[in-house]
Amino acid sequence: MEENKESVNENAVEQTASSAEPEQPVSQPQNEPQTLSAPQPARPERKGKGGFWFFLLLAAFCTSAVCGVYLTVKPGLKCSKSAARESASFTLSSPKKNTTGEGIAWIKVRGVIAEEDNQSPFSRPSGASYIAKRVRDAAGDKNVKAIVLDINSPGGTVASVQDIYGEILSAKEKGKKVVALFRDVAASGAFYIAMAADQIVAEPGTITGSVGVIMQAGNVVGLFDKLGIQVTPITSGKYKDIGSAYRPMTDAEKALLQDMVNDTYTQFFAAVKAGRPNVKPEDLTEYTDGRVFTGQRAYNLGFIDKLGGEETARLLAGELAGLKDPQIVSQKNEGLRELIFSLGSMENKTLSKQLQSLQSPSVSYLWVY
Repeated sequence: MEENKESVNENAVEQTASSAEPEQPVSQPQNEPQTLSAPQPARPERKGKGGFWFFLLLAAFCTSAVCGVYLTVKPGLKCSKSAARESASFTLSSPKKNTTGEGIAWIKVRGVIAEEDNQSPFSRPSGASYIAKRVRDAAGDKNVKAIVLDINSPGGTVASVQDIYGEILSAKEKGKKVVALFRDVAASGAFYIAMAADQIVAEPGTITGSVGVIMQAGNVVGLFDKLGIQVTPITSGKYKDIGSAYRPMTDAEKALLQDMVNDTYTQFFAAVKAGRPNVKPEDLTEYTDGRVFTGQRAYNLGFIDKLGGEETARLLAGELAGLKDPQIVSQKNEGLRELIFSLGSMENKTLSKQLQSLQSPSVSYLWVY
């Protein structure tokens, strides 16, 4: 009996020990955390500023490219080369009704009349050649019946002034009526080109006249002596460096230059006499000695035809051309071209031009003081 009890007790202890061993879980409970993998390196945050500037530059490039293609290709899309020469280069800039499309071209002449020295492809078209071209384009446009020269200038170099003067005469030969409008100043070379116009309008206080020629040659001998600088020219003839700023001018050189100035003045006087045939001979002689005078005095003497401003000039041009309420026309794409090319024309070249004039004297129809 005792042996049976011991065996029963041993079996009970074994069962108790076996039941006390923990069972291996089949699956982890849902509320226990999952085993995490190795941590990944954090990615740097992307900044939005880089993408913004990239798209901004891309948009600017695309815009400039489209504008360039537009300016280059558009004339060829409308017509052939031969037809383009005959097509109108000016369009109406006024929204008012005009069944015929006819009007007047308004061309501005501003500042010193001379050739533009800036050779940058991004510079705004300007200079005497550009003004002459605009007059020539207007003369060849069948819709342009009259031209108004809006002048605010002290004059310019002889050849540049005569270039514009010749284009105005050619426009008149093609049947265009020309009116010159004087603003604040229309002196010397500006007065010269107006002599080719049919009629001239000015304000009573406009400064005009200065019929004459000037040539200025600088001299830096005293300055160079102080600095110890000496210039030795090697020339093929005794007059090759005439007008040099590095030495005093001889009497013979002065006589030669004076003869040239007198010749160009004779050309100026002839243009005034031909353009203002109603001026009395004595007044013509007296007031072509280089003096300036007001628009009121010019009107009294017969150098201009009417006192007034922009509206007076517009109506007068329409009257001469037989247009009622004439509309102003403008050159095609002119505003877009000037907007683009103005980016390269912000440089002030006053000092550089003055320094250049010391080395290259020029004969000018220019009012200077």
